[in-house]
Amino acid sequence: MTSHASFWEAVKGALQSLRGSKLRSFLTLLGIILATTTLIAVMSVISGMDVYIAQNVSSMGADGYRVQRIVMMGFDPKKYMEMLRRNPVLSKDEYDFLRERLTMTKEIGISTGRGVTIHRGTEVSEGVGLQGATPNIGVITNFDAEEGRFISETENDRHMNVAFIGHDLKDKFFAGQNAIGQTLTAEGVPFEVVGVAKAKGSVFGQSQDNFLVIPVNTYFKIWGARSGMTFAATAIDHDHLTQAQEEARMLLRSYRHLKPKEDDTFSLLTSDAILNFWNQLTGAIAATAIAVVSVFLVVGGIVIMNIMLAVVTERTHEIGIRKSVGARSRDILNQFLVESAVLSASGGVIGVLIAWVVAVLVRTLTPVPMSVPVTAVFVGVTLSAVVGLFFGIYPAQRAAKLDPIEALRAEK
Repeated sequence: MTSHASFWEAVKGALQSLRGSKLRSFLTLLGIILATTTLIAVMSVISGMDVYIAQNVSSMGADGYRVQRIVMMGFDPKKYMEMLRRNPVLSKDEYDFLRERLTMTKEIGISTGRGVTIHRGTEVSEGVGLQGATPNIGVITNFDAEEGRFISETENDRHMNVAFIGHDLKDKFFAGQNAIGQTLTAEGVPFEVVGVAKAKGSVFGQSQDNFLVIPVNTYFKIWGARSGMTFAATAIDHDHLTQAQEEARMLLRSYRHLKPKEDDTFSLLTSDAILNFWNQLTGAIAATAIAVVSVFLVVGGIVIMNIMLAVVTERTHEIGIRKSVGARSRDILNQFLVESAVLSASGGVIGVLIAWVVAVLVRTLTPVPMSVPVTAVFVGVTLSAVVGLFFGIYPAQRAAKLDPIEALRAEK
């Protein structure tokens, strides 16, 4: 009971100390506040970005891979320009060559596209992503229909003007009505809607539902294939993903007559590659954040230790009185440890609040998808309290070892 009362007395004393000298308290806790804010801000950015990465990985699937003209992991303008010069666009002939010869790949399809303006009567929607695709792209990239269906093989073979649309177009042109069988016009070409996709939401402020998919043969008939395309594929299973990729690589190299020592003139991408890149990137970000946070925590901890030493000096007479009426050294030690931890944890709480405000502002004003995870809040406050405990040990021991008689002689 006594220890319980002593604990709350120490907490109350720490809070009174914070209120009593707000400026000193703020300067004392500045290092802890900066450390917690930095830690939570970094964890929030990583948590928000995880949503985007997960969406890309899920659209590819665990057994999926892509053959593209260029894949850039990171920003390297020189390398990009070199690949742009060296890598020709993928062609329909190369697709047919691969489709006929691949043995470790279950499905392979074409995806190509451009930005268009959509009309329906007087209503207009600009910057819509028009995608030409083979019918199996619906399965390969997980296009789930909310209404109707995806484009069919017959529609592709006959170069029919049909479209599978995203939810933004449904809401824009067909709000409150059935979109199936209705017509939309893309750059003067009419398309009959055969299906509406389930809503995917937005990432980085960019909607994932502002699109329409048409048969790839229809696309080639109207806009041609000069801009190239991407091949989307799935291996027979995840265990054979690497073999399927290597088979596709060897076949495409042979089609392009590349010599053994020559680099690929195309790129392959898998969900594993995206995840590995993301893990490397977040590892680098986390390492930098840990270094910065560590500096802030050490500085903040040293300041707290100095403040607590000053508090011990100020309360020397009080400590002498407490010891003379029976307080044990352990009680004095616990009191100052609790006070130091509460002071530091208060800095952690302030840091959490600042980080939360920053996350809300960034998420509202920019396309960066920040979200504050509960684990970040727990880690931030706990870490700050632990720092307070660690750097409060020396002042607390010094207070506990004071001789009661000498302490009573100290001036109030």
